[in-house]
Amino acid sequence: MKKIFFIVLVITGLLFTSLSVFAQDANFHIYLCLGQSNMEGNAPYEAQDTIVNPRFQVLSAVDNKELGRVKGKWYPARAPLCRQNTGLTPADYFGRTMVENLPENIRIGVVHVAVGGCKIELFMKDKREEYIKTAPDWMLNTLKEYDNNPYARLVEMAKIAQKEGVIKGILLHQGESNTGEKDWPEKVKSVYENLLADLNLKAEEVPLLAGEVVNADHEGTCAAMNPIIDTLPQVIKNSVVISSKGLSCAADHLHFDAAGYRVLGRRYAVAMLKMMGIELPTTKEVLNNTVAAPSNMHGCDFPRLDKDNRAYFRIFSPDVKRMQVDICGKKYEMSKDEQGWWTAKTEPLVVGFHYYFLLVDGFSVIDPMSTTYFGCSRMTSGIEVPEGKEGDYYRPQQVPHGQIRTCTYYAETQQRFRRCVVYTPADYDKNKKKRYPVLYLQHGMGEDETGWSTQGYMYNILDNQIAEGKCEPMIVVMESGDIEVGFRPRPGKDVNEERNLYGSSFATLMINDLIPYIDETFRTYTDREHRAMAGLSWGGKQTFDITLTNLDKFAYIGGFSGAIFGVDVKTAFNGVFTDAKAFNKKVHYLFLGCGTEENMGTEALVKSLRGMGINVDYYVSQGTAHEWLTWRRCLNEFIPHLFK
Repeated sequence: MKKIFFIVLVITGLLFTSLSVFAQDANFHIYLCLGQSNMEGNAPYEAQDTIVNPRFQVLSAVDNKELGRVKGKWYPARAPLCRQNTGLTPADYFGRTMVENLPENIRIGVVHVAVGGCKIELFMKDKREEYIKTAPDWMLNTLKEYDNNPYARLVEMAKIAQKEGVIKGILLHQGESNTGEKDWPEKVKSVYENLLADLNLKAEEVPLLAGEVVNADHEGTCAAMNPIIDTLPQVIKNSVVISSKGLSCAADHLHFDAAGYRVLGRRYAVAMLKMMGIELPTTKEVLNNTVAAPSNMHGCDFPRLDKDNRAYFRIFSPDVKRMQVDICGKKYEMSKDEQGWWTAKTEPLVVGFHYYFLLVDGFSVIDPMSTTYFGCSRMTSGIEVPEGKEGDYYRPQQVPHGQIRTCTYYAETQQRFRRCVVYTPADYDKNKKKRYPVLYLQHGMGEDETGWSTQGYMYNILDNQIAEGKCEPMIVVMESGDIEVGFRPRPGKDVNEERNLYGSSFATLMINDLIPYIDETFRTYTDREHRAMAGLSWGGKQTFDITLTNLDKFAYIGGFSGAIFGVDVKTAFNGVFTDAKAFNKKVHYLFLGCGTEENMGTEALVKSLRGMGINVDYYVSQGTAHEWLTWRRCLNEFIPHLFK
């Protein structure tokens, strides 16, 4: 009896061990990928194709010294997926699109076996040996990597994959080498049915997705094969054909180019998601469930934002090969449909203002549906992700509104005409005898004198505060600061010295040309008690450089994320901080602000100044970085303290 009990325990233990070793993760979805050169990957991959979500994995079907992969092991699915010296494939962006549109707990894995130039017979059990006898010499080395049996290698790897996940579908791209063969669908059926049998899969649970070859609309050499491929669902019930319409191709018109592969891969994923009951939203649904960005050109529906602050872009450009949206350096691939419409959806964006560009076949352009702004040293598109009610301070309200004036003046120190933007409060033209204090407000590197009025909405901030009695009516002057073009040190020069020279020409111009022009042109108070200066980023550095060496002209100073680095407060600006009592008497208000998500050294500077006995007000914008929302908030905090 004891012996029988022991045997039962052993069997039970082995059973649980077996279940543990071969336990499948139902949330690890596996897809088998097979075919010839377009599945193998003919287009060179780019840097972006090597960055991949770790939820997308590839089971290496061969050893790959290039990437340090070992046959039968899982790796992040960066290109190349197939073998060493292959390129981008539809599987690359199939997997990426799947993980983008499935819950975070779902992983995607691909098992990838493909041989360039092969006929479908290479994957047929009863035709393989006969076909290999006729294989061209250039194919032989590839076949050796699969032990002359790519089908068997695919099954071998699939069985390894089944120990960890569940096979959910089969992706095929093949047909160029069988062009014109009307029995091709039947041959594919035999391969499909053999895979189902060898892997113990059910046809109703594992669909076959087959892509068309390069389309006739791009003069595809084998485009005549597409009508045959399109009949596949008549032969294999649980199959779908992926259109190649509109997809760009290589010069040989046999292979897709990288852009074509990316879009084709997304089309495979869209079809698979649809079969899973997940349909990507139509344009109508996007319109119904999103709102137009407030930064759009009047009458333009896109870009749009959903409740999670994801942005949706839509552009019609049928002849373009590749299009991306570049938001502050983060690039999103756009997908083209059969009609030539390109679309993209971003990750959730933080509230505030974001510069962006469209990358059209690698060339950076502005979006014709966005308001344009000067930033990044050029005209750019911008998208405003709105705050809630807390952002009303920079939105227009039912209050008296001032004016933004563009003024041209001649600068003697530079012997040329210049432009400045001037805000005058609502009552400026009503009371011709009233004089006003002046705030000189500077932008940051790569922006110009329009930045504060377009990106910063300073006129709304002033209008609203003046109407509520929070701040004094004032004139605000904005100039370019000679920093429209980003910092570029001259070759062979000391970088630190060059940095100190960057924008330094503005100091002389402001003191000798700009302030006299403003005082002569507008009804200003001309004494230091009624003059302030503030700036963001590099404009903050300019503010310190100008005001702290001209305290006979300024009594109020502000720095918003100021680029004020490496300042020794004991020696800087001719030791102006060493006599705290004198400084605090002259400077009626010193303000420094920054965002929690940036590191401009503002907090350290504040601590140093306070350690010297300097009165400085410190503001931190919660949840914002080096961006316009930080600076709007800083301005809103700064101006109530001026000219009191």
